Amino acid sequence: MLVLHGGREEGLDAPRRGNLAAARMRPFTRAIARATAADSVFVGEVRYRHRGWNGDREDAARDARRAVDELVRRVGEVPIVLVGHSMGGRAALRAAGHPLVRSVVALAPWCPAGEPVAHLDGRRLVLVHGDRDRTTDPHDSWRFAARAAEAGARPCTVTMRGGDHPMLRRAGDWHRLTVSLVTGLLGATPLPPTVAERLSGEGVAEVPSPLEW
Repeated sequence: MLVLHGGREEGLDAPRRGNLAAARMRPFTRAIARATAADSVFVGEVRYRHRGWNGDREDAARDARRAVDELVRRVGEVPIVLVGHSMGGRAALRAAGHPLVRSVVALAPWCPAGEPVAHLDGRRLVLVHGDRDRTTDPHDSWRFAARAAEAGARPCTVTMRGGDHPMLRRAGDWHRLTVSLVTGLLGATPLPPTVAERLSGEGVAEVPSPLEW
């Protein structure tokens, strides 16, 4: 699995060492690595060349796709789960067209109108968004999930009650839910029953209201 941290809408400079967006995801990476240590799961982090998405350049998406290709070269053709926050969530959803990417966990993802969804056919998607997010809009995530479902994806949407964009409010719940989602999507542990039920539907025309966490 690969972890993708957030970034900026614009920014051609290289990410600085110890930048907050990357640091925010390290507790998630460590928690997932601990939870999967006995299951021969490779856990990696995507390194961006630039801090921003940068419009039509789509730098983060390009780096995400390159990272997936590098992962396949290193460990072979195995199922891949992507976990991304904010811009990293957008990049993960873009990179999910790779045939070995089976699932995406998008945390407070940036899902602007018009994001492509055709490549998500058959993928399992879990979009988690805090209702106090003032940076990315939860309703954009729900609309994206509905469009992805029409394209053949199997989405589940989750509202983190009281959750904010940096995932500092209810941080422990963000971490625990993400670990349970990743280990469940990898088949190492059962998924939370409500999530498993939502993901079992294939090609549904409408996405039910978000689960509340």
